[in-house]
Amino acid sequence: MPNIEPVPAATVVLVRKSPQQEDLEVLLLLRNSKLAFHGGHWVFPGGRVDKADFQDSAGGLEYPAAQRAAVRETSEEAGIDILESQLVHTAHWTTPPNLARRFSTWFFVCLMTEAVKVNVDNQEILDHRWVSPSAALAEADSDLFVLPRPTAVTLQDIAPYKSISALNEYLSRGDIRVFPDDSPYYRPAEMGCDT
Repeated sequence: MPNIEPVPAATVVLVRKSPQQEDLEVLLLLRNSKLAFHGGHWVFPGGRVDKADFQDSAGGLEYPAAQRAAVRETSEEAGIDILESQLVHTAHWTTPPNLARRFSTWFFVCLMTEAVKVNVDNQEILDHRWVSPSAALAEADSDLFVLPRPTAVTLQDIAPYKSISALNEYLSRGDIRVFPDDSPYYRPAEMGCDT
């Protein structure tokens, strides 16, 4: 199989304080099992960066286009409106070569301080859950549901933090996880990201 060039994409990890317990929760969405990419998996809101996202972004650069895509996809898949200014860049994952579909995905965290109502589209996304990172990882370990590797690793990164302020302090350090380490698809300075 020829090496396919990855398509730019964006993902948003929506995080809130749990209303029932002393923990944080993230929003996971169930993708329709009929979808070719991660069908039947639990994922964060997100998707490919569209041509319009590039046209509407500053200078047509990939990073601002990814921010726009993150906001748009969160609205389309979960019915939640967020702002680009709420997004904190935390990671960049590129699908390994020799796969039929490849993405170079910008990961963002969005800290939710007010209650929101989730409305899935019932086409691409069939269900949603607010769940603590540790509970989601435990359920995946028990084969109760499937998490793609980038989702699982992101949950592992967030799991130690039990409050919005603690997570925010961690995020403010600006540590960016890049996979693979030497990815030629992550060139933040020339892509419009000053992180």
